[in-house]
Amino acid sequence: MNGSAVWHPFTQHAVEPAMPAIVRTEGAWLQTNDGRRILDATSSWWVITHGHRHPRIMEAIRDATETLDQVIFAGLTHEPAEQLASALVAMTPAGLDWVFYSDSGSTSVEVALKMALGYFRNIGAPRSRIVVMEHSYHGDTVGAMSVGARGVFNAAYEPLLFEVDTIPFPAAGHEQKTLDRSRDRRAAALIVEPLVLGAGGMLMYPAWVLAELKRIAGRSETLLIADEVMTGWGRTGTLFACEQAGISPDILCTSKGLTGGAIPLAATLATDAIFRAHYSTDRGKTFFHSSSYTANPIACAAALANVGIWKDEPVAERVAALSRMQVEKIARFSGDDPRFKNVRTAGTITALDLRVGNAGYLAEVGPKLRAFFLERGLLVRPLGNFIYVLPPYCVTSDELDRLYETIDEAAELASDSR
Repeated sequence: MNGSAVWHPFTQHAVEPAMPAIVRTEGAWLQTNDGRRILDATSSWWVITHGHRHPRIMEAIRDATETLDQVIFAGLTHEPAEQLASALVAMTPAGLDWVFYSDSGSTSVEVALKMALGYFRNIGAPRSRIVVMEHSYHGDTVGAMSVGARGVFNAAYEPLLFEVDTIPFPAAGHEQKTLDRSRDRRAAALIVEPLVLGAGGMLMYPAWVLAELKRIAGRSETLLIADEVMTGWGRTGTLFACEQAGISPDILCTSKGLTGGAIPLAATLATDAIFRAHYSTDRGKTFFHSSSYTANPIACAAALANVGIWKDEPVAERVAALSRMQVEKIARFSGDDPRFKNVRTAGTITALDLRVGNAGYLAEVGPKLRAFFLERGLLVRPLGNFIYVLPPYCVTSDELDRLYETIDEAAELASDSR
Protein backbone atom coordinates (compact mmCIF):
# COMPACT_ATOMS: atom_id res chain seq x y z
CA MET A 1 0.00 0.00 0.00
CA ASN A 2 1.28 3.49 -0.85
CA GLY A 3 -0.83 5.53 1.56
CA SER A 4 -3.55 6.33 -0.96
CA ALA A 5 -7.16 5.95 0.20
CA VAL A 6 -8.42 5.27 -3.33
CA TRP A 7 -9.99 1.87 -4.14
CA HIS A 8 -9.51 1.44 -7.90
CA PRO A 9 -11.86 -0.46 -10.25
CA PHE A 10 -11.03 -4.00 -11.44
CA THR A 11 -7.84 -3.81 -9.38
CA GLN A 12 -6.39 -6.36 -6.96
CA HIS A 13 -4.42 -3.98 -4.78
CA ALA A 14 -2.54 -6.84 -3.08
CA VAL A 15 -0.57 -7.49 -6.27
CA GLU A 16 -0.89 -4.19 -8.15
CA PRO A 17 2.42 -2.32 -8.62
CA ALA A 18 2.70 1.40 -7.96
CA MET A 19 0.37 3.29 -10.27
CA PRO A 20 1.64 6.12 -12.47
CA ALA A 21 -0.05 9.45 -11.76
CA ILE A 22 -1.35 11.11 -14.92
CA VAL A 23 -1.10 14.92 -14.98
CA ARG A 24 -1.95 15.70 -18.60
CA THR A 25 -3.64 14.15 -21.60
CA GLU A 26 -3.49 15.12 -25.25
CA GLY A 27 -4.37 13.32 -28.46
CA ALA A 28 -3.47 9.65 -28.09
CA TRP A 29 -1.09 10.30 -25.19
CA LEU A 30 -1.04 10.40 -21.40
CA GLN A 31 1.71 12.20 -19.46
CA THR A 32 2.81 11.13 -15.98
CA ASN A 33 3.95 13.34 -13.11
CA ASP A 34 7.56 12.33 -13.77
CA GLY A 35 7.39 13.39 -17.41
CA ARG A 36 6.88 10.01 -19.13
CA ARG A 37 4.51 9.73 -22.08
CA ILE A 38 2.21 6.71 -22.45
CA LEU A 39 0.36 5.83 -25.66
CA ASP A 40 -3.29 5.19 -24.80
CA ALA A 41 -3.89 2.04 -26.86
CA THR A 42 -7.17 1.29 -25.03
CA SER A 43 -8.76 4.73 -25.44
CA SER A 44 -8.89 4.81 -21.62
CA TRP A 45 -11.30 1.89 -21.38
CA TRP A 46 -12.83 2.44 -24.81
CA VAL A 47 -14.20 5.95 -24.25
CA ILE A 48 -11.84 8.35 -26.06
CA THR A 49 -12.70 8.56 -29.75
CA HIS A 50 -11.22 11.67 -31.40
CA GLY A 51 -8.33 11.91 -28.93
CA HIS A 52 -7.91 13.30 -25.45
CA ARG A 53 -9.07 16.86 -24.85
CA HIS A 54 -10.41 17.60 -28.32
CA PRO A 55 -10.47 21.43 -28.42
CA ARG A 56 -14.09 21.69 -29.54
CA ILE A 57 -15.35 19.47 -26.72
CA MET A 58 -13.21 21.23 -24.11
CA GLU A 59 -14.54 24.60 -25.28
CA ALA A 60 -18.13 23.37 -25.10
CA ILE A 61 -17.60 22.21 -21.53
CA ARG A 62 -16.09 25.54 -20.50
CA ASP A 63 -18.88 27.51 -22.16
CA ALA A 64 -21.60 25.38 -20.55
CA THR A 65 -20.23 26.00 -17.07
CA GLU A 66 -20.78 29.74 -17.55
CA THR A 67 -24.56 29.32 -17.55
CA LEU A 68 -25.58 25.91 -16.19
CA ASP A 69 -24.74 23.20 -13.71
CA GLN A 70 -26.97 20.28 -12.72
CA VAL A 71 -30.71 20.88 -13.17
CA ILE A 72 -33.32 18.41 -11.93
CA PHE A 73 -34.67 16.69 -15.04
CA ALA A 74 -38.06 15.64 -13.66
CA GLY A 75 -40.47 18.46 -14.49
CA LEU A 76 -37.79 20.70 -16.05
CA THR A 77 -35.71 20.61 -19.21
CA HIS A 78 -32.84 22.55 -20.79
CA GLU A 79 -31.60 23.30 -24.29
CA PRO A 80 -28.46 21.10 -24.35
CA ALA A 81 -30.56 18.01 -23.59
CA GLU A 82 -33.26 18.96 -26.10
CA GLN A 83 -30.76 19.63 -28.89
CA LEU A 84 -28.81 16.47 -28.18
CA ALA A 85 -31.94 14.30 -28.18
CA SER A 86 -32.93 15.63 -31.59
CA ALA A 87 -29.43 14.98 -32.90
CA LEU A 88 -29.34 11.43 -31.56
CA VAL A 89 -32.73 10.58 -33.08
CA ALA A 90 -31.41 11.84 -36.42
CA MET A 91 -28.10 9.94 -36.21
CA THR A 92 -29.17 6.54 -34.88
CA PRO A 93 -30.98 3.81 -36.85
CA ALA A 94 -34.48 4.75 -38.01
CA GLY A 95 -37.38 4.30 -35.61
CA LEU A 96 -35.57 5.20 -32.39
CA ASP A 97 -37.64 8.26 -31.60
CA TRP A 98 -37.24 8.77 -27.85
CA VAL A 99 -34.14 9.45 -25.75
CA PHE A 100 -33.78 8.66 -22.04
CA TYR A 101 -30.64 10.00 -20.39
CA SER A 102 -28.52 8.37 -17.69
CA ASP A 103 -24.88 8.53 -16.68
CA SER A 104 -23.03 5.31 -17.59
CA GLY A 105 -23.14 2.31 -19.87
CA SER A 106 -24.35 0.07 -17.05
CA THR A 107 -27.24 2.36 -16.24
CA SER A 108 -28.20 2.70 -19.89
CA VAL A 109 -28.60 -1.09 -19.93
CA GLU A 110 -30.63 -1.04 -16.70
CA VAL A 111 -32.91 1.52 -18.34
CA ALA A 112 -33.26 -0.67 -21.44
CA LEU A 113 -34.22 -3.75 -19.42
CA LYS A 114 -36.81 -1.79 -17.43
CA MET A 115 -38.23 -0.31 -20.62
CA ALA A 116 -38.69 -3.78 -22.09
CA LEU A 117 -40.39 -5.21 -19.01
CA GLY A 118 -42.54 -2.10 -18.58
CA TYR A 119 -43.62 -2.23 -22.20
CA PHE A 120 -45.09 -5.71 -21.96
CA ARG A 121 -46.69 -5.08 -18.57
CA ASN A 122 -48.30 -1.87 -19.72
CA ILE A 123 -49.78 -3.36 -22.91
CA GLY A 124 -51.36 -6.11 -20.80
CA ALA A 125 -49.18 -8.98 -22.03
CA PRO A 126 -46.51 -9.36 -19.33
CA ARG A 127 -43.24 -11.07 -20.20
CA SER A 128 -40.28 -11.44 -17.87
CA ARG A 129 -37.64 -13.52 -19.62
CA ILE A 130 -34.50 -11.92 -21.01
CA VAL A 131 -32.38 -13.71 -23.61
CA VAL A 132 -28.62 -13.03 -23.60
CA MET A 133 -25.60 -14.13 -25.61
CA GLU A 134 -22.90 -16.36 -24.18
CA HIS A 135 -19.72 -14.50 -23.10
CA SER A 136 -21.49 -11.13 -23.07
CA TYR A 137 -20.80 -8.23 -20.73
CA HIS A 138 -23.21 -5.35 -20.18
CA GLY A 139 -21.95 -3.65 -17.02
CA ASP A 140 -21.56 -4.01 -13.28
CA THR A 141 -24.90 -2.97 -11.81
CA VAL A 142 -27.26 -5.77 -10.76
CA GLY A 143 -29.42 -5.92 -13.87
CA ALA A 144 -26.45 -5.47 -16.18
CA MET A 145 -24.55 -8.24 -14.39
CA SER A 146 -27.60 -10.51 -14.63
CA VAL A 147 -27.66 -10.26 -18.42
CA GLY A 148 -23.89 -10.73 -18.67
CA ALA A 149 -21.93 -13.97 -18.60
CA ARG A 150 -21.65 -15.63 -15.22
CA GLY A 151 -18.04 -15.83 -14.12
CA VAL A 152 -15.27 -14.16 -12.21
CA PHE A 153 -16.74 -10.67 -12.71
CA ASN A 154 -19.92 -11.47 -10.79
CA ALA A 155 -19.46 -14.76 -8.92
CA ALA A 156 -19.49 -13.07 -5.50
CA TYR A 157 -22.78 -11.37 -6.29
CA GLU A 158 -24.66 -14.41 -7.64
CA PRO A 159 -27.44 -14.19 -4.99
CA LEU A 160 -28.45 -10.81 -6.40
CA LEU A 161 -28.76 -11.89 -10.03
CA PHE A 162 -31.92 -12.93 -11.88
CA GLU A 163 -32.10 -15.90 -14.23
CA VAL A 164 -31.80 -15.44 -17.99
CA ASP A 165 -31.95 -17.61 -21.10
CA THR A 166 -28.59 -17.91 -22.87
CA ILE A 167 -27.92 -18.52 -26.55
CA PRO A 168 -24.45 -19.67 -27.66
CA PHE A 169 -21.95 -17.21 -29.08
CA PRO A 170 -22.06 -17.47 -32.92
CA ALA A 171 -18.52 -18.74 -33.37
CA ALA A 172 -17.30 -19.12 -36.93
CA GLY A 173 -18.87 -22.21 -38.46
CA HIS A 174 -21.42 -22.54 -35.67
CA GLU A 175 -23.65 -19.55 -36.38
CA GLN A 176 -26.68 -21.68 -37.20
CA LYS A 177 -26.65 -23.19 -33.72
CA THR A 178 -27.02 -19.70 -32.28
CA LEU A 179 -29.90 -18.89 -34.60
CA ASP A 180 -31.66 -22.18 -33.93
CA ARG A 181 -31.44 -21.64 -30.17
CA SER A 182 -32.93 -18.16 -30.63
CA ARG A 183 -36.23 -19.33 -32.11
CA ASP A 184 -39.63 -19.56 -30.40
CA ARG A 185 -38.58 -17.85 -27.18
CA ARG A 186 -41.30 -15.18 -26.74
CA ALA A 187 -39.13 -13.31 -24.28
CA ALA A 188 -39.39 -9.70 -23.26
CA ALA A 189 -36.04 -8.90 -24.86
CA LEU A 190 -32.91 -10.24 -26.50
CA ILE A 191 -29.90 -8.11 -25.55
CA VAL A 192 -26.70 -8.27 -27.60
CA GLU A 193 -23.44 -6.43 -28.12
CA PRO A 194 -23.57 -5.90 -31.89
CA LEU A 195 -20.69 -7.52 -33.79
CA VAL A 196 -18.10 -7.37 -30.97
CA LEU A 197 -18.31 -8.73 -27.41
CA GLY A 198 -15.95 -6.46 -25.49
CA ALA A 199 -15.00 -7.67 -22.03
CA GLY A 200 -15.86 -11.23 -23.03
CA GLY A 201 -12.61 -11.30 -25.02
CA MET A 202 -13.21 -9.02 -28.02
CA LEU A 203 -15.11 -11.84 -29.69
CA MET A 204 -16.44 -10.95 -33.14
CA TYR A 205 -19.27 -12.23 -35.28
CA PRO A 206 -20.61 -11.26 -38.74
CA ALA A 207 -23.31 -8.68 -39.43
CA TRP A 208 -25.60 -11.20 -41.13
CA VAL A 209 -25.98 -13.05 -37.82
CA LEU A 210 -27.13 -9.85 -36.14
CA ALA A 211 -29.63 -9.29 -38.95
CA GLU A 212 -31.00 -12.81 -38.50
CA LEU A 213 -31.25 -12.39 -34.72
CA LYS A 214 -33.33 -9.26 -35.28
CA ARG A 215 -35.59 -11.08 -37.73
CA ILE A 216 -36.07 -14.05 -35.40
CA ALA A 217 -36.80 -11.79 -32.44
CA GLY A 218 -39.35 -9.88 -34.47
CA ARG A 219 -41.30 -13.05 -35.32
CA SER A 220 -42.02 -13.62 -31.61
CA GLU A 221 -42.39 -9.88 -30.88
CA THR A 222 -39.31 -10.04 -28.66
CA LEU A 223 -37.66 -6.65 -28.32
CA LEU A 224 -34.05 -6.41 -29.52
CA ILE A 225 -31.78 -4.34 -27.27
CA ALA A 226 -28.54 -3.30 -28.95
CA ASP A 227 -25.88 -2.51 -26.36
CA GLU A 228 -23.75 -0.11 -28.43
CA VAL A 229 -21.98 1.31 -25.38
CA MET A 230 -18.61 0.11 -26.69
CA THR A 231 -19.38 -0.53 -30.36
CA GLY A 232 -21.01 2.84 -31.08
CA TRP A 233 -19.39 6.03 -32.35
CA GLY A 234 -17.26 4.41 -35.01
CA ARG A 235 -15.50 1.59 -33.20
CA THR A 236 -16.60 -1.16 -35.60
CA GLY A 237 -16.13 0.99 -38.71
CA THR A 238 -19.57 2.62 -38.89
CA LEU A 239 -21.19 5.17 -36.61
CA PHE A 240 -23.20 2.37 -34.98
CA ALA A 241 -22.55 -1.33 -35.46
CA CYS A 242 -26.22 -2.03 -36.20
CA GLU A 243 -25.83 -0.16 -39.49
CA GLN A 244 -23.68 -2.96 -40.88
CA ALA A 245 -26.55 -5.41 -40.37
CA GLY A 246 -29.08 -3.01 -41.83
CA ILE A 247 -31.26 -3.21 -38.72
CA SER A 248 -32.99 -0.88 -36.32
CA PRO A 249 -33.15 -2.30 -32.79
CA ASP A 250 -36.14 -1.62 -30.57
CA ILE A 251 -33.85 -0.15 -27.91
CA LEU A 252 -30.28 1.13 -28.25
CA CYS A 253 -27.82 1.91 -25.45
CA THR A 254 -24.99 4.40 -25.93
CA SER A 255 -22.37 5.92 -23.65
CA LYS A 256 -18.50 5.92 -23.76
CA GLY A 257 -17.97 7.77 -27.06
CA LEU A 258 -21.16 9.81 -26.70
CA THR A 259 -19.16 12.75 -25.35
CA GLY A 260 -15.99 11.77 -27.19
CA GLY A 261 -15.02 10.20 -23.87
CA ALA A 262 -14.50 13.53 -22.14
CA ILE A 263 -17.21 13.35 -19.46
CA PRO A 264 -19.78 10.74 -18.33
CA LEU A 265 -23.13 10.57 -20.11
CA ALA A 266 -25.36 7.81 -21.43
CA ALA A 267 -28.58 7.54 -23.39
CA THR A 268 -31.08 4.79 -24.07
CA LEU A 269 -33.10 5.26 -27.25
CA ALA A 270 -36.44 3.54 -27.80
CA THR A 271 -39.17 3.24 -30.39
CA ASP A 272 -42.39 5.19 -30.24
CA ALA A 273 -44.30 1.99 -29.40
CA ILE A 274 -42.26 1.54 -26.22
CA PHE A 275 -42.76 5.18 -25.22
CA ARG A 276 -46.51 4.98 -25.94
CA ALA A 277 -46.85 1.94 -23.71
CA HIS A 278 -45.73 4.15 -20.82
CA TYR A 279 -47.78 7.20 -21.93
CA SER A 280 -51.05 7.15 -20.02
CA THR A 281 -53.34 9.07 -17.71
CA ASP A 282 -52.72 6.13 -15.39
CA ARG A 283 -49.72 7.39 -13.43
CA GLY A 284 -48.92 3.80 -12.47
CA LYS A 285 -47.65 3.30 -16.03
CA THR A 286 -44.96 5.96 -15.60
CA PHE A 287 -41.43 4.90 -16.45
CA PHE A 288 -39.96 4.92 -12.96
CA HIS A 289 -36.26 5.51 -13.39
CA SER A 290 -33.89 8.38 -12.73
CA SER A 291 -30.53 9.35 -11.35
CA SER A 292 -29.61 12.57 -9.62
CA TYR A 293 -27.49 13.64 -12.59
CA THR A 294 -29.87 12.72 -15.41
CA ALA A 295 -29.12 14.80 -18.53
CA ASN A 296 -26.36 16.81 -16.89
CA PRO A 297 -26.22 20.02 -19.00
CA ILE A 298 -22.42 20.14 -19.11
CA ALA A 299 -22.23 16.53 -20.30
CA CYS A 300 -24.96 17.19 -22.87
CA ALA A 301 -22.98 20.18 -24.15
CA ALA A 302 -19.91 17.95 -24.52
CA ALA A 303 -21.98 15.39 -26.43
CA LEU A 304 -23.37 18.10 -28.71
CA ALA A 305 -19.81 19.14 -29.49
CA ASN A 306 -18.99 15.51 -30.30
CA VAL A 307 -21.98 15.39 -32.65
CA GLY A 308 -20.69 18.55 -34.30
CA ILE A 309 -17.27 16.98 -34.80
CA TRP A 310 -18.88 14.01 -36.53
CA LYS A 311 -20.80 16.38 -38.81
CA ASP A 312 -18.08 18.92 -39.56
CA GLU A 313 -14.83 16.96 -39.50
CA PRO A 314 -13.85 13.94 -41.66
CA VAL A 315 -14.32 11.48 -38.79
CA ALA A 316 -15.71 8.73 -41.00
CA GLU A 317 -12.60 9.00 -43.16
CA ARG A 318 -10.36 8.83 -40.08
CA VAL A 319 -12.20 5.74 -38.91
CA ALA A 320 -11.84 4.11 -42.32
CA ALA A 321 -8.12 4.97 -42.47
CA LEU A 322 -7.51 3.58 -38.97
CA SER A 323 -9.45 0.44 -39.85
CA ARG A 324 -7.22 -0.12 -42.87
CA MET A 325 -4.08 0.49 -40.82
CA GLN A 326 -5.22 -1.96 -38.17
CA VAL A 327 -5.74 -4.71 -40.73
CA GLU A 328 -2.30 -4.00 -42.21
CA LYS A 329 -0.45 -3.88 -38.89
CA ILE A 330 -1.92 -7.02 -37.31
CA ALA A 331 -1.32 -9.06 -40.47
CA ARG A 332 2.19 -9.84 -39.21
CA PHE A 333 0.61 -12.26 -36.71
CA SER A 334 -1.75 -13.98 -39.11
CA GLY A 335 -1.08 -17.24 -40.84
CA ASP A 336 1.09 -19.83 -39.14
CA ASP A 337 2.56 -17.77 -36.27
CA PRO A 338 2.58 -20.42 -33.51
CA ARG A 339 2.50 -17.86 -30.70
CA PHE A 340 -0.97 -16.50 -31.51
CA LYS A 341 -4.36 -17.70 -32.60
CA ASN A 342 -7.71 -16.18 -33.55
CA VAL A 343 -6.26 -12.99 -35.04
CA ARG A 344 -9.28 -10.79 -35.71
CA THR A 345 -10.39 -7.29 -36.66
CA ALA A 346 -13.62 -5.29 -36.62
CA GLY A 347 -13.29 -1.73 -37.84
CA THR A 348 -10.83 0.11 -35.60
CA ILE A 349 -10.49 -2.85 -33.20
CA THR A 350 -7.95 -5.66 -33.44
CA ALA A 351 -7.44 -8.61 -31.13
CA LEU A 352 -5.47 -11.84 -30.91
CA ASP A 353 -5.08 -14.64 -28.41
CA LEU A 354 -1.66 -15.39 -26.98
CA ARG A 355 -1.20 -19.15 -26.72
CA VAL A 356 -0.71 -20.05 -23.04
CA GLY A 357 -1.42 -23.03 -20.82
CA ASN A 358 -3.90 -21.33 -18.50
CA ALA A 359 -5.96 -19.17 -20.83
CA GLY A 360 -8.78 -16.85 -19.75
CA TYR A 361 -9.33 -13.60 -17.93
CA LEU A 362 -7.27 -14.71 -14.89
CA ALA A 363 -4.40 -16.08 -16.98
CA GLU A 364 -1.10 -15.48 -15.17
CA VAL A 365 0.37 -13.82 -18.23
CA GLY A 366 -2.18 -10.97 -18.12
CA PRO A 367 -0.57 -8.80 -15.41
CA LYS A 368 2.88 -9.56 -16.85
CA LEU A 369 1.79 -8.32 -20.24
CA ARG A 370 0.26 -5.14 -18.83
CA ALA A 371 3.48 -4.35 -16.90
CA PHE A 372 5.61 -5.15 -19.95
CA PHE A 373 3.68 -2.69 -22.11
CA LEU A 374 3.60 0.02 -19.46
CA GLU A 375 7.36 -0.14 -18.98
CA ARG A 376 7.65 0.65 -22.67
CA GLY A 377 5.25 3.58 -22.58
CA LEU A 378 2.17 1.77 -23.86
CA LEU A 379 -1.20 1.50 -22.12
CA VAL A 380 -2.51 -1.95 -23.06
CA ARG A 381 -4.87 -3.89 -20.77
CA PRO A 382 -5.04 -7.50 -22.00
CA LEU A 383 -8.10 -9.49 -21.04
CA GLY A 384 -5.99 -12.28 -19.60
CA ASN A 385 -4.17 -13.77 -22.59
CA PHE A 386 -6.38 -11.86 -25.04
CA ILE A 387 -4.52 -8.82 -26.36
CA TYR A 388 -6.52 -6.09 -28.08
CA VAL A 389 -5.77 -2.71 -29.63
CA LEU A 390 -8.51 -0.10 -29.50
CA PRO A 391 -6.89 3.34 -29.93
CA PRO A 392 -8.28 6.86 -30.45
CA TYR A 393 -8.90 7.75 -34.07
CA CYS A 394 -6.02 10.26 -34.07
CA VAL A 395 -3.35 7.58 -33.57
CA THR A 396 -0.66 7.56 -36.27
CA SER A 397 0.80 4.78 -38.37
CA ASP A 398 4.17 5.15 -36.65
CA GLU A 399 2.57 4.91 -33.23
CA LEU A 400 0.77 1.73 -34.26
CA ASP A 401 4.03 0.29 -35.62
CA ARG A 402 5.64 0.79 -32.23
CA LEU A 403 2.68 -0.85 -30.53
CA TYR A 404 2.64 -3.95 -32.73
CA GLU A 405 6.41 -4.34 -32.51
CA THR A 406 6.02 -4.41 -28.73
CA ILE A 407 3.25 -7.01 -28.99
CA ASP A 408 5.71 -9.09 -31.00
CA GLU A 409 8.28 -8.77 -28.21
CA ALA A 410 5.71 -9.42 -25.48
CA ALA A 411 4.84 -12.81 -26.90
CA GLU A 412 7.99 -14.20 -25.30
CA LEU A 413 6.28 -13.82 -21.91
CA ALA A 414 3.99 -16.65 -22.88
CA SER A 415 6.82 -19.18 -22.56
CA ASP A 416 6.74 -18.61 -18.78
CA SER A 417 3.01 -19.25 -18.66
CA ARG A 418 2.71 -22.49 -20.58
